[in-house]
Amino acid sequence: MSDELAVTGIECFAHHGVFDFERREGQVFVVDLVLGIDTRPAAASDDLAETVNYGTLVTDVKAAVERDPVDLIETVAQRIADVCLLDGRVQWARVTLHKPDAPIDATYSDVALTITRRRDTSHD
Repeated sequence: MSDELAVTGIECFAHHGVFDFERREGQVFVVDLVLGIDTRPAAASDDLAETVNYGTLVTDVKAAVERDPVDLIETVAQRIADVCLLDGRVQWARVTLHKPDAPIDATYSDVALTITRRRDTSHD
């Protein structure tokens, strides 16, 4: 059983993309997170140390998005999921990465990729 912690609308500015102008000029990326965690220990103790500190998590996710430009949003989304799963209390992470200003020659409202990654328990 897991509860869900959601943090949505994390704005980042980064230089990802396959085109030179994307790497040079950068653009806004927006991250939505949903994490599967057990909140019962924190609820029982009322202690932040017993749960995921979402303030620290957002700082770490923002840093992960804004560093080291890559070509694909798939790579960035995986990087974000990896950051989320660093906390052993996170059982799974659903990451949606929005690229609202993707260079598409059409009218559209958003480009978004959603991935779900689970903790590998085979080595625990």
